[in-house]
Amino acid sequence: MYPKAEYQYASTILMHTPSYELFDGVIHPSAALYQGYFNAEEATKEHQNYIAALKNHGINVYVVREILERSALDSLRVLAGKCLTYDTSKLKGVSSDDVESYRLSIINKMTKADLIRTILLRPTVQLTNSNINTGVQASYIQAPLMNLFFARDQMINTAKGSIICRMNSVQRATECDVMDYCLCQIGMPAIYKIKGENSYLEGGDFIPMGDMALIGQGLRTSQEAIDELLENDLLGTNTLVVVRDHWLNQEQMHLDTYFNVMDRDLVSMSARRLRATPESNMFLTVDIYSRPNSAQPYQKTVEGVPFVEFLKDRGISIIPIEREDEAQYAGNYLCIAPRHVMVVAGQTTDLRQRFVSHNVKAEYIPLDNLIQGYGAAHCMTQVLQRTDSEK
Repeated sequence: MYPKAEYQYASTILMHTPSYELFDGVIHPSAALYQGYFNAEEATKEHQNYIAALKNHGINVYVVREILERSALDSLRVLAGKCLTYDTSKLKGVSSDDVESYRLSIINKMTKADLIRTILLRPTVQLTNSNINTGVQASYIQAPLMNLFFARDQMINTAKGSIICRMNSVQRATECDVMDYCLCQIGMPAIYKIKGENSYLEGGDFIPMGDMALIGQGLRTSQEAIDELLENDLLGTNTLVVVRDHWLNQEQMHLDTYFNVMDRDLVSMSARRLRATPESNMFLTVDIYSRPNSAQPYQKTVEGVPFVEFLKDRGISIIPIEREDEAQYAGNYLCIAPRHVMVVAGQTTDLRQRFVSHNVKAEYIPLDNLIQGYGAAHCMTQVLQRTDSEK
């Protein structure tokens, strides 16, 4: 059952445990879209422990590497073939056909482990002529999928199914191919791929909420992608609430970095956003697209309403995430059941007590290294299926 609301019981999740592909990122964190340096080996352990915690609740967790390892060699070679490039722009006296034939012969000889390494590291071999030895030499460039562990962003899952996104950052543009492949391998193929020229959509901007869906439009998701979702009737709900972010800052690049959902009537929000005035670029507004039934087109029915006002008018309580906890990604929790969330460890006593006062069961997961990538428990999970009741 595809997710209809963020507060339903999570039953199936797709994740990617990072490993060697993190190295290029940690040696220049900013270029990798990371906040700072972190210990890659410890990050791997943190991720494995997080998966174990989810499995302890009976959640079925698919892991990208395990999916790739179980794949048939022929299909894995096709994917790896898209990830290995031989650059012949400076090579003379050798036909491009011969080079391509050589490249394919190497792919066909690769072990499964090396095919997976090729997929995750995306190497380019820059070839030049040599007067000695084999007559050719090379330098090597990698474009590793160092953000793939943020499995939330390559797709969205609506009540209708999985939609493959189109990433707004060149560093992440090719991650969607791997996740699309994985969905096919587990028998849950995507129903659509975002393809418009200026359509950019990232999964951290999408949150289903029962009779409506919320989508953030800001740094990473464009209005063109939102229009594409509406025009192709991909949401499975007759109301779409577009949250307009005017700050456009990497610190809060997605909706789920400043807003999240715990239950049908309980959410959290960055305190800075919650208390922002209309003069501030942190002030959030919403536009609402709706239709009377699925046979009718969506129309914009509301424009420019303050987001906080919109939530309160619907009887939704808001837990503020103060700056100290926000810096620890407290708001980027994963809701696995109504008022049951997986939260990054290290939050203040005040926030912990606030959760308790709202009858929220919070499990605190150590993710000290992984949060240096500008994301946390929610960003690292792609919930493929949710149910209305516990198993």
